[in-house]
Amino acid sequence: MGAMSVATQSSEEPAEAVHRAGFACFVGRPNAGKSTLTNALVGQKVAITSNRPQTTRHTVRGIVHRPEAQLILVDTPGLHKPRTLLGERLNDVVRATWAEVDVIGFCLPADQKLGPGDRFIAKELAGIKRTPKVAIVTKTDLVDSKALAEQLIAIDQLGRELGITWAEIVPVSATAGQQVDLLADLLIPLLPEGPALYPEGDLTDEPEQVMVAELIREAALEGVRDELPHSIAVVVEEMLPREDRPADKPLLDIHANVFIERPSQKGIIIGPKGKRLKDVGIKSRKQIEALLGTPVFLDLHVKVAKDWQRDPKQLRRLGF
Repeated sequence: MGAMSVATQSSEEPAEAVHRAGFACFVGRPNAGKSTLTNALVGQKVAITSNRPQTTRHTVRGIVHRPEAQLILVDTPGLHKPRTLLGERLNDVVRATWAEVDVIGFCLPADQKLGPGDRFIAKELAGIKRTPKVAIVTKTDLVDSKALAEQLIAIDQLGRELGITWAEIVPVSATAGQQVDLLADLLIPLLPEGPALYPEGDLTDEPEQVMVAELIREAALEGVRDELPHSIAVVVEEMLPREDRPADKPLLDIHANVFIERPSQKGIIIGPKGKRLKDVGIKSRKQIEALLGTPVFLDLHVKVAKDWQRDPKQLRRLGF
């Protein structure tokens, strides 16, 4: 089944190994552990995790640097049964991404039986013929070896049924750090030969400002999603290191605007006596500090951008 294969190097191979570089994306139903796995492979928080599917609207990529390879992880929006036109467009984006990447990792949690959601994605995957597919059994720390073996057999079976040949079936636990490096070892040989595509040291090609804006947006939506499902956009106006700070005590000043569509929404975001906005600031500041690894002073302002969701010019300015 290729579940526990180990990469070996025969003694005849020249010491100078070929360099490989390419793109992988992880797919799976919500909460299949895709973001946690991305973070474990890359070694720090990149994808925006949230208990609501479809919040990762931007393509957040993590990059795994190895001396002999560069594995670039592309985050696709979740594939779901379309209920809206936006949903249809998202699904098209997903299929296009699958056809363009070099390898697809299908994440299936060890602690949940294969369900209709997994089958829906697997059927779609079966239609993408050329891209190699690796089945990744996530969250293996939550089950015993018998349950894990049953899941591996079920996945092997699902592949046979739908005509998918799994390049590998790999059990991992991202939270316990088990087999994460092995997974990278198995994905890398499936990439094309070629030089690195991103400079060493890049963990994500999202400019930091976009990631910071996304963290603020997530915090601002927390608790008011029903009242303002999508009508919040965040633009980071500037990120500057504070002058006159000693080298061992840096401070980053971040000025950001939270845009809403109508004046009536301002009160919802700001809250009574400004309490909500303050909470949003505290929560997002902690996450930004964790992401950037430096203390941050966050200056947030709420502004009205009239009907920005329907105005192409505004949309462009707000980064959509």
